[in-house]
Amino acid sequence: MYHFRTQTGWEVDVVLEDSRGRIVGIEIKAAHSVIAQDFKSLKALAEITGRKFIRGVVLYTGPEMIPFGSNLHALPMTALWHLGGKPHEVES
Repeated sequence: MYHFRTQTGWEVDVVLEDSRGRIVGIEIKAAHSVIAQDFKSLKALAEITGRKFIRGVVLYTGPEMIPFGSNLHALPMTALWHLGGKPHEVES
């Protein structure tokens, strides 16, 4: 797990890299909606890493999964607690 920042100001909150070198970038937004501008840093990461870049995700507080390209998606933060469409229950 890494953080990505360029000298020119592009920044990705979380960069995951597996043992094969494949990369997933994750941006976290405290907003109820997303726009194409929210993916600029992920696009910069994709350009720099080339074929290693598999997917870019913007986690946000809205309700829908929204595609922003073939490998770019906005996902609701609540999706992290759901599996198969059902909320995951935490035991106390």
